[in-house]
Amino acid sequence: MQINVSQLLKSEIGTTRNYTLDDELEVEGVVYPVKGELTLINIGKKILVIGNLIATAALTCGRCLKSYTANLPLKIEDEFYPSIDVNTGLKLDSPEEPDAFTIDEQHTLDLSEAIRQYILLALPMKPLCRRDCAGICQTCGKDLNEGKCECPSEAIDPRWAELLKLKKNTRVTVSEKRGKEGRK
Repeated sequence: MQINVSQLLKSEIGTTRNYTLDDELEVEGVVYPVKGELTLINIGKKILVIGNLIATAALTCGRCLKSYTANLPLKIEDEFYPSIDVNTGLKLDSPEEPDAFTIDEQHTLDLSEAIRQYILLALPMKPLCRRDCAGICQTCGKDLNEGKCECPSEAIDPRWAELLKLKKNTRVTVSEKRGKEGRK
């Protein structure tokens, strides 16, 4: 995901170059196919990269634990600062921002780190294979998307039994009070 931008840096401010990206990027041991369109714009002493990409991710559903594939939309918009002046060959000062993206000494703009960061931000915190995924039974582990399991419908944790009794007594008391008030 490297692009030589020496000619773009030499061109007039506002000059654009369009690129089609179809590559793979490894992020934390996982390979993501990445496709899309990018526009590089000379905005003075830096290059602005704008684009819409799609990264394909193999995910595991957080409810049913099945694997599925999802497309992660990535809207890229970042500035890249040259480290060497393209005309004189002199070293340029580092950008004021410590985490700014830079263009290397050979005037090669490497998109890998920027796209890696966008992929990590696009990954869902709780991946779901579909919105209405029923998940798995907590007792037997059956996939509830395939139908109900044979487990008892209400397995009560014995630690909560006393609170359940209190809840039932409260309902009866409230119902009795409403019934008496309605008779008056």
